[in-house]
Amino acid sequence: MDYTTIDTPEALRELAQTLRAEPLLGVDTEAAGYHRYFDRLSLLQVSSRTQNWLVDPFAVEDLSPLKDVLEDPSIEKIFHDADYDLRILDRDAGMGISGLFDTQIAAAFLGERALGLGTIVEKHLGIKLPKEFQRADWAERPLSEGMKQYAATDTAHLPDLRDRLKAALEQMGRLHWAQEEFLRREGTRWTEPEDGKEAFMRIKGARDLAPRGLAILRELHAWREGVARERDQATFRILGNQALLEMSAAPPGSMRDLPSVTGISEGLAQRRGRDILAAVQRGLDVPEDQLPRWPRGQRFERDPEQEARFEALRDARTRLADQLNLDAGFLIPRATLEEIARAQPRTIDELAQVPGVRTWQVEAVGQGLLKAINRG
Repeated sequence: MDYTTIDTPEALRELAQTLRAEPLLGVDTEAAGYHRYFDRLSLLQVSSRTQNWLVDPFAVEDLSPLKDVLEDPSIEKIFHDADYDLRILDRDAGMGISGLFDTQIAAAFLGERALGLGTIVEKHLGIKLPKEFQRADWAERPLSEGMKQYAATDTAHLPDLRDRLKAALEQMGRLHWAQEEFLRREGTRWTEPEDGKEAFMRIKGARDLAPRGLAILRELHAWREGVARERDQATFRILGNQALLEMSAAPPGSMRDLPSVTGISEGLAQRRGRDILAAVQRGLDVPEDQLPRWPRGQRFERDPEQEARFEALRDARTRLADQLNLDAGFLIPRATLEEIARAQPRTIDELAQVPGVRTWQVEAVGQGLLKAINRG
């Protein structure tokens, strides 16, 4: 796979000038979140129908010369599952996307259930994409030749894939459905994560712990976050969740106990054991009246009529999705069904005003949903 590396400001400006003449571009990003504590835009791949470029944001920190190209709606930008790409481009480069064609959305409207890029490319283009660098550390430098080849391949086939999917959507009369979703996805922006003070309570399995165990988990979680931040490593590379849960439920009493914990080797116990035991002790020392506790769940009054409407809508959704050969959750998400059940629309116009309802959904299944809700 031929490609050109862009690693100087001059080369980036020249690339931007070249791209302004292209009618469509395949685009992708690589980030470092799987391996690193601090996620960051680590590579930007761009492909025309004939050329491929790899833009290194570590070498060229100011990507603004590409802003006019990426935000020009007359140049179509092809992504596969653009959601995170748009978030990280917004956060790290201050750029949005206009003129989006998302091949994952397009494939979903064609009734595909397996929506990974490799699966879609193999089915529609007969090309098998490489997989060996899916979990690579894109923040490392220099990138290996294999990583560069993999990255270039990710966008090289997007223009042809777009052509196949677009033609199929046009044949089925669903292109305008997909275009509505493309336009909505263009509005995706980075949002700051919620306050991490209670992040330890989101660990799967934390609900099984007693308050004392939660206090230990809180301290172990805070210790792990600090080490991961200091080393710029993903938290699971410091210590896995299972180890935190085991020590919270059955606190180790000494260094000798640590190697029996899942994920703690003799070496890790020697390097980090005292810090781990100190975190456990901090949890044990929390006064009884200051132990973390799960908030009481909010109680809602049951509405049998609304529940009946929801069940009728869900049954109708299953039937209509089968008729359209679409995934039921993609056709109408559960949250939207609940909104419809609450609003109880009687007309198409009222249905269209329900929060979350798309124009294409009204066209595709509006009458079927109204029949169901008026019977439910």
